[in-house]
Amino acid sequence: MERVWHPPEGCACTANGDANGSAQPTRLVLYNSYLDRKVPFVPAAGPDSKQIGWYTCGPTVYDSAHVGHARNYVSFDVVRRVLEDYFGYNITFVMNVTDVDDKIILRARRNHLLENYKRQTQDQRQIYDDITAAVQASLDRQHGKVAETEGALAAEEAVAGDKAAERRKEELRTALAQEQLLRSKAEAALGALRAAGPSAGAAALFELGSDALAEALDCKLGATVTDPAIFRAHAAKHEVEFLEDMAALGCRQPDVLTRVSEYMAEVVEYVERIVANGIGYEANGSVYFDTQRFRESGHVYGKLNPWAVGSAALGGGECEGGGGDKRNPSDFALWKAQKPGEPAWDSPWGRGRPGWHIECSAMASAILGSKLDIHTGGEDLRFPHHDNELAQAEAYYHECGCQQWVNYFLHSGHLSIEGLKMSKSLKNFISIRQALETFSPRQLRLLFVLQPWEKRMMYGEQAKEEMRSREMQLRNFFANVDVHVRRAKPGAPHARWDAEEQQLSAEVSIVQRRVHEALCDNINTRAAMDALADLVKAVNVYLAKKDSTPGVTPQPLVLRKAAAYVTRILSAFGLVGGPGDVLGFTSEAAAAASSDHVADVLDALAAFRDRVRGLAKSKADAKEVLSACDSVSDQAVAKLAGDDQRAAAMLAALKDFREAIRSLAAAAAPPAVVLAACDRVRDESLVELGVRLEDKADGSSVWKPEDPAVLRQELAERRQQQQEAALRKLRSALDVKRKELDKFEKLAALPSPQDALADKYSAFDPVSGDPTHEAATGAALEGKALDKARKDMEKQRKVRAPLEKKLQENPGFLESLAAEVEALAAELAAADQGLAS
Repeated sequence: MERVWHPPEGCACTANGDANGSAQPTRLVLYNSYLDRKVPFVPAAGPDSKQIGWYTCGPTVYDSAHVGHARNYVSFDVVRRVLEDYFGYNITFVMNVTDVDDKIILRARRNHLLENYKRQTQDQRQIYDDITAAVQASLDRQHGKVAETEGALAAEEAVAGDKAAERRKEELRTALAQEQLLRSKAEAALGALRAAGPSAGAAALFELGSDALAEALDCKLGATVTDPAIFRAHAAKHEVEFLEDMAALGCRQPDVLTRVSEYMAEVVEYVERIVANGIGYEANGSVYFDTQRFRESGHVYGKLNPWAVGSAALGGGECEGGGGDKRNPSDFALWKAQKPGEPAWDSPWGRGRPGWHIECSAMASAILGSKLDIHTGGEDLRFPHHDNELAQAEAYYHECGCQQWVNYFLHSGHLSIEGLKMSKSLKNFISIRQALETFSPRQLRLLFVLQPWEKRMMYGEQAKEEMRSREMQLRNFFANVDVHVRRAKPGAPHARWDAEEQQLSAEVSIVQRRVHEALCDNINTRAAMDALADLVKAVNVYLAKKDSTPGVTPQPLVLRKAAAYVTRILSAFGLVGGPGDVLGFTSEAAAAASSDHVADVLDALAAFRDRVRGLAKSKADAKEVLSACDSVSDQAVAKLAGDDQRAAAMLAALKDFREAIRSLAAAAAPPAVVLAACDRVRDESLVELGVRLEDKADGSSVWKPEDPAVLRQELAERRQQQQEAALRKLRSALDVKRKELDKFEKLAALPSPQDALADKYSAFDPVSGDPTHEAATGAALEGKALDKARKDMEKQRKVRAPLEKKLQENPGFLESLAAEVEALAAELAAADQGLAS
């Protein structure tokens, strides 16, 4: 199946994406969904232009956004930032909010009806019967959907096909897996309902089947919902939530935000022109796009996903309906005649509302006109939404000869969880807000940066662990560079570069080239991050060599050069603040002064704490500790802080710590207590101030700025590890004691040696206790027989000896051991409960 793409003017490639002429210098290529391959990127205004018009499909605001949405919006925020901040393009970035749509109407209407039902229905049996019937009906429908998709797949597999057919089969297999998942969820809900019964309680019953009940209520009562405020309020709520989520994720705001309800006039005019151009037709108050007439007019329908054209199972999107009014099965609605229970607007065809696809075509054209450089969205929007958008725009601009409304269509890959696309409809999603309870915005962004934006991504532990490892590598890198740069003083000796500095500088240049090549190659952020990781390793090697050589210090300028470049690229990815994230003048002088004051106070605090720790470890006299406290005078440290508020907070921590140590010294506290106070200022006071204090083997310490949330998380993880280690130790001790008690209780339960040997010997010496006569004959033991009998008795005594020894030392030994086991078990239970809470 031939794919169609018209390269922009000045693009050095053919229509199939192949490069023309001789080898070109490294330049930007993007993965274009028209061809499903990388092609050179050239703005519509020409190869020398820096102006780009970009439209992205925003949210359909009917529910909370999930991590799959975050993957799409954050990934394209990274692409946008790289184009703006690295390649220097000027982008007009337009995002829509779909606030008029089948999904919004259905969800708003169903939520309204469900809330009314909850208020009006109190009978527990009625609630159970209604929900059970609704879930059963939902399951029956899902059986039908599975059978329909299985039939479509079987029909495809029965015929040998080309590459397009294979793509169609692959998508049908995915669709089947999704329908089967929904069926299994419905089966599980029905089973749980029957197991729970009417007595489970209303809350539990609604938890199991509220969606199915809402759907049943909508079928029965949906036409009675006529207040347009119900639909607008629902959309407005989720729009605000979405925009808050995007801000929390650090996504740059669009330049233009288009809301469907505010562009109704443009939508109506768009439909009118398509009809006037002969590519749309009216039927019973609705207007449809004529796909056959579109083809006959010289256009290609289904450029992005041609293998899905004509496949009902792969149609996706909104509920088109209008089957009897459409001229061709692949025609789709431009305008929908009003139905009961739906909002409506005036039009030349009567009251109604837009079809889903026309909204984006009309709004994007209203802002960006007849030619878009870039259009983006999720992979699932290729067909029918984006293919229909393209068709509508080409039909609208037909008289202008438009054959390609968008030059570059970029689609982000699905985010998968347990093998399936994360989706609201599949109910297998994690909301953005839930994810941000576990990960910071930077961590989520880094998770996506480490994946190719156009490929499917698995939301699994392997990806999360790599993200955490990369973040820690970068945190340590910046902290270590900061320490060495901070320690360097102006005019310091040994500024000369040696071979190590030359080598590190060369490594920076190599990485700069690698990063540039990676970003030119479809904005390959993964490869760029790998290159940065190699630079981090090179800096670490350099620092290790310098730190291990007496009298040699690292050169701060070359370190700063490396760190500044890493920061620049991370900024282009949105992992640190960039030039487009702040407005106006930044108070650089104030920031620098603040940094100096803070550094001075923290240097003083670390030095004082190092001295106190050294005195405590050497078990110095309390007078020496008090003398150390006196050396940190209020006047001296106040000068360090100046008027800076953050430095003042550090100063307060220093004073509090000094007074705590002074009190301990005055009370002649043992060294362990003093060392514990030193640990507390490190693990509590400084954590809240965003300072990581690391103790070194030589007794000194080094401080590094850090996010307090990161420090709290690390501290919590360390404490949990300590608690878990203590629990393991406690369990081990309890296990040992239980085995010991079991052993001695078994020994205590043994018969006496004489009773144990009664089957062999009938008489025993009253003094020694040794056997004297055989049990079988009653004959006296002599010679070897007597020797054997004494050995038998010795074995019996040896077995019982450990218990006898313990009882001689403590007659209540068994009772004490049992009490010890009981106490350990109680301590373990309490510790387990404490860890769980």
